[in-house]
Amino acid sequence: MLLSGSADPVPWWSFTKTVLAIAAIRLVESGSLTFEAPIDGARYDLRQLLRHEAGLPDYGSSLSYREDVAAGGAPWPVERLLAEVEADRLRYEPGTSWVYSNIGYLEVARSIERASGMTLAETLRRLVFEPAGLATARLATTPADLADVRMGCAGEYDPGWVYHGLVVGTAQDAARLLRTFMSDGLIGCDMRAAMLEGRPLPEHRSAIHPDPAYGLGLMLSATDPLEHPLGHTGEGPGSRIAVYARGRKAAAVWTAAPSERIAETEVFRFLAK
Repeated sequence: MLLSGSADPVPWWSFTKTVLAIAAIRLVESGSLTFEAPIDGARYDLRQLLRHEAGLPDYGSSLSYREDVAAGGAPWPVERLLAEVEADRLRYEPGTSWVYSNIGYLEVARSIERASGMTLAETLRRLVFEPAGLATARLATTPADLADVRMGCAGEYDPGWVYHGLVVGTAQDAARLLRTFMSDGLIGCDMRAAMLEGRPLPEHRSAIHPDPAYGLGLMLSATDPLEHPLGHTGEGPGSRIAVYARGRKAAAVWTAAPSERIAETEVFRFLAK
């Protein structure tokens, strides 16, 4: 396991999606959720949400959203956010295409709360953090929750701007979670195999990801995913995190250089050894 960048809690940014996927799949295992049933009367299902195939847009492309985050204002009510991006207008028929969508994971978080009957923070604690033995991981919901969190150059930030939820914790705990997942410590083998069924994304090829695909809350390789690093990269104001595993070896790097791929480069180099 590699720990780099900070021994303090840091924002996990979109690695939170992996956390949400694990929680949702544990609820599928218990029978509280299903992959195929339409979500709350919509045309998409849980599997499509988790794999960014639901047809929902993303709010990251909204100029107004980015300006208000940069200005340090209070997060918008969810209703305003959904209206801003016309979230009720699907961009394509669910399952037929792929668009990365934070709004899709907002729907995942809502589904988790409905199925568990608990708050998202409590559900993640019971279904993910405690079983994985994570001492520092928690859901941040107010600026006060970030008082002891390294935020890089972000200054003051309200985690409410991350509408699907922002998990914080040490980079070491992020790597520990992924290693536990790979060691059959959280979900059964069949469900883990389902998480690794990725949609190939050749249009997103890069030097870091030459054969990219997206599974259920996981960035991975389209060919033989267990033979290549799998996990998630996250980025937000002031910092970047990369959390990946290969076999039973896991690594996490957090950096206060959000525009650089230093985190992924260091993680992938470590996992290649």
